[in-house]
Amino acid sequence: MHTKDKIVQLADVLIRTKGCNAFSFGDISKALQIKNASIHYHFSTKTALVRAVIQQHGALLLKFKGRVAEKGPLEKVKLFLSTYTMARSGGKISILGALASDYLTFDEAIQLELRMLTDGTLLWLMETLQEGKDEGEFNFTSDAKTKAQMVITNILGAEQLSRVTGQGDFKKAQAAIIRDLINRSI
Repeated sequence: MHTKDKIVQLADVLIRTKGCNAFSFGDISKALQIKNASIHYHFSTKTALVRAVIQQHGALLLKFKGRVAEKGPLEKVKLFLSTYTMARSGGKISILGALASDYLTFDEAIQLELRMLTDGTLLWLMETLQEGKDEGEFNFTSDAKTKAQMVITNILGAEQLSRVTGQGDFKKAQAAIIRDLINRSI
């Protein structure tokens, strides 16, 4: 792995464990045993580094969408929610969960990257939920956009809260989201 990739990978871990505003280039240089100048060679600013991390997650979202494109809506949503379980390994949370609460502290370049990732995630989920509703697989009364926002806020909240209450609560929240989508008694 090249130094640039190691820097992005470590920054991703630090953002998703400590928070974006709680790490510095010094943390990265110490962990990778390189000089700060080596980081600045690849990323002139922390903004450039954080943007690279968010862009990496955008690329992962595109891969995910391609991998699940032929699956049914329920399977797509289950796989989507499972990515949040995987994101939680090693005490981490999802990139959206890690960055959303600090959004107003970021400069415009990071805000734009984060909006694009968030919009891409919400749009895909909204389309998937609408597909499931149209096919009779999902049963919800709100419009698909509102439901997608509710699913995302529930999963982001669950990952934050389960840092305090435990992994079991996170899994229960995921299961409740699925039950709510397929509930036929509404």
